[in-house]
Amino acid sequence: MRFDGLNPDAPAFFDELAVNNTREWWQSQKSRFTDRVAAPFEALAAELEPEFGPVKIFRPYRDVRFSADKSPYKLQIGLVTRASAAHYLQLSASGLLIGGGMYQPSPAQLAAFRSLVDDARTAPDLEATLAEVSAGGFEPMRDDALRTAPRGFPTDHPRIDLLRLRHLAVGREEPPDDWMWTP
Repeated sequence: MRFDGLNPDAPAFFDELAVNNTREWWQSQKSRFTDRVAAPFEALAAELEPEFGPVKIFRPYRDVRFSADKSPYKLQIGLVTRASAAHYLQLSASGLLIGGGMYQPSPAQLAAFRSLVDDARTAPDLEATLAEVSAGGFEPMRDDALRTAPRGFPTDHPRIDLLRLRHLAVGREEPPDDWMWTP
């Protein structure tokens, strides 16, 4: 299967799913999801694998066992590669989320990162790299950052915003645009 671009119907599909997130609606629209949303992602994954290694496409079903929200389906489709760092792509009604880095790093990896942030000798290089990444529109993933300093660090640390991060990942969002529908 050749990747010919994402389907421009995909954002509308997710808009409609947000209003009709039921098994009955899903069953009536499953072929639309398969043909217009999942198939282009599968073709993209096949093209990415030679360069990035195995690509995982996330299932559309939510795990609702421990959630107050019992909506059965996700309002996006996503894929991830797991080379030395992850590459992530997600399509939803609001467009594309493009990201990369280390999501849920091991405690040892997170400790090593925090050590780099804390070290006055390595911090300037790290800050310069993050500034360069930010100039490209990518921002560190802060949605579940710690509310206070991690254990062992002062709350007034000069780089406390970086020390609070739980993931070593960046991302940016792109609203739906014509370039998304081309290879």
